[in-house]
Amino acid sequence: MEGLPEGDHFTSLLLQATGGFSTSNATILIIAILILLLMSAVIAGAETAFFSLSAKDIFFLKTKERGSARQAAQLLEQPKMLLATILVANNFINIAIVITTNVFIRLIIPPSMSALLSFFIQVVGVTFLLVLFGEVLPKVYATQNNLRMALFSAAYIKILMVIFRPVSAMLVSSTRFIEGKISSKSANNISSEDFEHAIELTVGHSATREEVNIFKGILKFGNITAKQIMRTRLDVTALDHDMSFSEVRKHCLEAGYSRLPVYKETLDKVAGIIHTKDFLPFLDLDDYNWHTLIRPAYFVHEGKLIEDLLKEFQQKRIHFAMVVDEFGGTSGIITLEDIMEEIIGDIRDEFDEDDLNYKKIDNNTYIFEGKMLINDVCRIIGEPSDTFDACKGESDSLAGLILEIRGRFAAVNESVRFEQYEFTVMALDKMRIQRVKLTIHPLAPKEH
Repeated sequence: MEGLPEGDHFTSLLLQATGGFSTSNATILIIAILILLLMSAVIAGAETAFFSLSAKDIFFLKTKERGSARQAAQLLEQPKMLLATILVANNFINIAIVITTNVFIRLIIPPSMSALLSFFIQVVGVTFLLVLFGEVLPKVYATQNNLRMALFSAAYIKILMVIFRPVSAMLVSSTRFIEGKISSKSANNISSEDFEHAIELTVGHSATREEVNIFKGILKFGNITAKQIMRTRLDVTALDHDMSFSEVRKHCLEAGYSRLPVYKETLDKVAGIIHTKDFLPFLDLDDYNWHTLIRPAYFVHEGKLIEDLLKEFQQKRIHFAMVVDEFGGTSGIITLEDIMEEIIGDIRDEFDEDDLNYKKIDNNTYIFEGKMLINDVCRIIGEPSDTFDACKGESDSLAGLILEIRGRFAAVNESVRFEQYEFTVMALDKMRIQRVKLTIHPLAPKEH
């Protein structure tokens, strides 16, 4: 046929098969293009929707019994297969759109049109359809309505996963093979315990115990999260937004902290941060609108590594952050001082109380407060921070650890044991463990 670029044999054959231009052929091609564009849009939107769901959205899907929610949750259990299916299906559909659109354009353009202009129209037409209707619009919508889009497309993606499973499985297997090769190169990395032992051997004889602990703190620094060292919400001193200036002034003097969070109704609704130094020019006033002194709060997720958080503190020139969980609720607070203490040990100034929250009886016996963080307990007794990972579950305090081990609330003088560590509850306040005695029993010698 005239007007066709040389080498475009596949499109030529399709044109011959359709019998040239006719209203019915054009209608069929338009319907086919619209269907293919709709399929491409759903796939592109599903990709953005599924991989932008928050932990709260995923939890919502897992708690629902509706078919679409259950299907979406099942798809998210295999993220690699999900992504492979979306990519493979989208490529096949895009190829079909290119071919179908080219055939339609060839039917409607006059035969006398130059080959170069015809080619330009085809490229612009196909690109416009694919980019705008097959990528941009669905992804913009999915970004703003990711949960709704995930529920809408779950059944469709489930069918595609069955159809393209052989190809998707091959792609996933290939990526696992490559990952295995890459990880095998770093398989010879020594553990943190070996590093600690190396530190003891190399600098232990010439450095003080404090210096050795600093070396060990630097080694562990990259694996510690904000949740492990934060001050839990039960121990956070905060200001109610509805307090009067005199109440706030009195509260700040009693608390003795330089920065305090301000909340509305509950601590989960933090309105900002107050720096007590900002009150100095107004101490002589009986009434003052102290809300004008509230500064924006900085929020971090409890799973954030303190190594990254330290860099953010330095860049933003802040010393204080609110720690939130995956649902946006307040878990606690973390300060620059908390982060630095992980390297150089406890920092105590003239305003700190003498109560260290623990007491060492001997080398194997300690008394801790129940609210003390597991990470701090491990540091004090000289054990790795992951010592209790096998039994602590989601808990981060010593009281929570005892609850996880016991499976129920412990009574006063009741003991629970994990390996060589024995925890005895010494004091309770209602249902809250106040004091715990930790006894470290020597390990029995291994039989040879």
